[in-house]
Amino acid sequence: MITVLPTGVTPAEVIAVARADAKVELAPATVEAMATSRAIVDKIEASGRPVYGVSTGFGALASTFIDPSRRAELQHALIRSHAAGIGAPMPREVVRAMMLLRLRSLALGHSGVRPELAQGLADLLNHDITPWVPEHGSLGASGDLAPLAHCAIVLLGEGWVLASDGRRIDAADALADAGLKPLELAAKEGLALINGTDGMLGMLLLALDDARHLFAMADVTTALAIEAMLGSERPFMPELHAIRPHPGQAASAANIHKLLQDSRIMDSHRDDLAHAVQDAYSMRCAPQVAGAARDTLDFAAQVAGRELISVVDNPVVLPDGRVESTGNFHGEPLAFAADFLAIAAAEVGAIAERRVDRLLDVTRNRELPPFLSPDAGVNSGLMIAQYTAAGIVAENRRLAVPASADSLPTSGMQEDHVSMGWAATKKLRTVLDNLTSLLAVELLGAVRGLQLRAPLTPSPTGQAAIAAVAPFAGEPGPDIFLAPVLEQARAVIAGRELRTAIETHVGPLL
Repeated sequence: MITVLPTGVTPAEVIAVARADAKVELAPATVEAMATSRAIVDKIEASGRPVYGVSTGFGALASTFIDPSRRAELQHALIRSHAAGIGAPMPREVVRAMMLLRLRSLALGHSGVRPELAQGLADLLNHDITPWVPEHGSLGASGDLAPLAHCAIVLLGEGWVLASDGRRIDAADALADAGLKPLELAAKEGLALINGTDGMLGMLLLALDDARHLFAMADVTTALAIEAMLGSERPFMPELHAIRPHPGQAASAANIHKLLQDSRIMDSHRDDLAHAVQDAYSMRCAPQVAGAARDTLDFAAQVAGRELISVVDNPVVLPDGRVESTGNFHGEPLAFAADFLAIAAAEVGAIAERRVDRLLDVTRNRELPPFLSPDAGVNSGLMIAQYTAAGIVAENRRLAVPASADSLPTSGMQEDHVSMGWAATKKLRTVLDNLTSLLAVELLGAVRGLQLRAPLTPSPTGQAAIAAVAPFAGEPGPDIFLAPVLEQARAVIAGRELRTAIETHVGPLL
């Protein structure tokens, strides 16, 4: 059970709700904080003062006064008009993260809404009701308006819900089946439900969780490929990285170095004077590239951590009774972080593909057969798997183009600069999914190379990798239908079983 406090939630709690279906409850202090801020809004509304979103229209209509008798209607109209997305539905985990983060924002007690609104979002999460949120609609300022409106409209008993089988069903039916009643909105509450960075923040937090694991697995596949190609572990000695003290580089090098220990394959050429004095950059410089990606990940995590304790609503209710307009909903910090991390993840995948190409090339793979096929010619081995990897690298390069540099004006030029943070975080998730595929190809190629080094015994890391891959990939031999093998290799990379098996032998990876 995740208890939402007036201080918000943690990244781990977001992941637990989004991916592990953790239940959500409001702390009594949260209810009290929300009730206090709501009392301020009620007093201002009664005074007749013009306050954006309370007694006025929205966006370019901010100077239009709304009669008190129509202010509840204003909030409902806002949700209906802003639920204007289009396209395929966003994944369930993204929508659940987004709802929890909007609940978190309301719980901070600066939005001036009744506790019933936050409880309504908690009820959707706890009853596994996932709003149908189309993929297109957000510009990242004023936050994720359309996606959040597609969540909010379900609270009203309108809009669509994503069924467990992928169908789109009416929200009214889903609420009725769960025994929930639609909410009636009061002044400001519609705006408070949709004005924030919760969609892009949710996607960034999910991406950070994925990237942290994938960057560790990139060190694993790097070590396996180096071992299969009779590379050297000497460039990864800690003293060589202490003299260039980037923390990510040191961590990646430490991982690769310990993953290569206790290998008869590595021992076989350690004292061979004819062996290459220096390995190729894709082998020797792996920690410099992966380490820079790790440092970028740390930067993005810092940005996400700050956003998790931020008030991003507009207007905001201050403890002294003022209600002030802000620009905190602008998603530029998250957009920059996501774009930067997408560039980093694309490069981790690009250097992995270069090692795959080297593994398959008989002129560079140090006496392994062409394309890792013992009978090359009749058989093509992993030739086309490298084509697939090359195509994915090219796609990731296109996706690494920053979304945050592509602002377009909207709302009658009132919102004349936007962040494109939704697009930035959405494409970051695609880059990471592609990275999973690239590391799967490297895993399969490296395992094939280690198998072909028999009877030499690989490192404990290599043995664990062979044990994980051989059941579905078999031994080197005649060509097989590769697509299902690659799919299962993807599952190995994305899962935690191989990493756990390796860490049993070498200790925790950094």
